[in-house]
Amino acid sequence: MVYRLTRRTHDLFPSDSNQFTLELLKSVQDSYGPNAAEKLLYNVFERKTAALKSRVKGDTVEERAKWLARVRDNEGYMSQFTTAEKEGGPQILECHSPILNLIDRYPIIGRLEQDLFEAVLGTSVRREETRNSGLYECAFYFSL
Repeated sequence: MVYRLTRRTHDLFPSDSNQFTLELLKSVQDSYGPNAAEKLLYNVFERKTAALKSRVKGDTVEERAKWLARVRDNEGYMSQFTTAEKEGGPQILECHSPILNLIDRYPIIGRLEQDLFEAVLGTSVRREETRNSGLYECAFYFSL
């Protein structure tokens, strides 16, 4: 069963990063050039990837995917692992993003998330984001 947030319920689940984060990235960009914010985000995701890789549990892609889905769910992404063919095959489906406004402002984050998933799962990953009538969904597809 998949739960999705409606527009009215999005207010109950934080989806705006701290305004300070956006201001900080803007200041870095103003001070150090147009690519500075993206370089900083790259560094943050590089560190996060390394931390997750050092903690990942599971010998198979499926075990690692289940573990990563639990970690992401605890971080507020409303994540679940599924292998249902009618849903497109093995994937981690996220029905919320607590950093959605950051993704909107810095689209590179989508690619950085995909790279993180590939590194932690140890396989190629395809990221598909869908927004429809105020609903957000992001699926990370991979082979087992």
